[in-house]
Amino acid sequence: MTARRTPAAAPAEPVDAREPWMRGLHSDTGYLLYRIGLRSGQLFNAALQESGLRLRHYALLRYLATVEGASQRELSDRLSYDPSAIVGLVDDLERLAFVARRPAPGDRRRRIVALTEGGRTFLRDTDETSRDVTEELLQPLTPDERETLHTLLSRVAHPEGT
Repeated sequence: MTARRTPAAAPAEPVDAREPWMRGLHSDTGYLLYRIGLRSGQLFNAALQESGLRLRHYALLRYLATVEGASQRELSDRLSYDPSAIVGLVDDLERLAFVARRPAPGDRRRRIVALTEGGRTFLRDTDETSRDVTEELLQPLTPDERETLHTLLSRVAHPEGT
């Protein structure tokens, strides 16, 4: 997919130009990160709407694509979701045959959640959707700026890796 190029436009008026009380919020990096996360989630949820799934389902499927299976506790810990939310997400995905609960290898009393072939197909089918959402969100940035943003956000998200 090629990046969309738009002609250079006149500099946009600052967001808080007409609302001075917003100046404090828009100068707060944490608030801006929250707003970007909110917008990203809204765009992604809108793109997933046709499938009946939401970003939380997608994140769970993406995690399961990297492991041979995971307990619901592991899913909760790794995704930072409340354990009670994991149960509902797994139930939803199991109804769609995207995941299956199976006995854990080496301990048949324990259950793990594993990605099914249907889940793998769904992820492959949504790869372009994911790229489109990212493209829309980051459209104002140049390729170099996008790379820099990604590097900086990765450092913030994973401080133990620095």
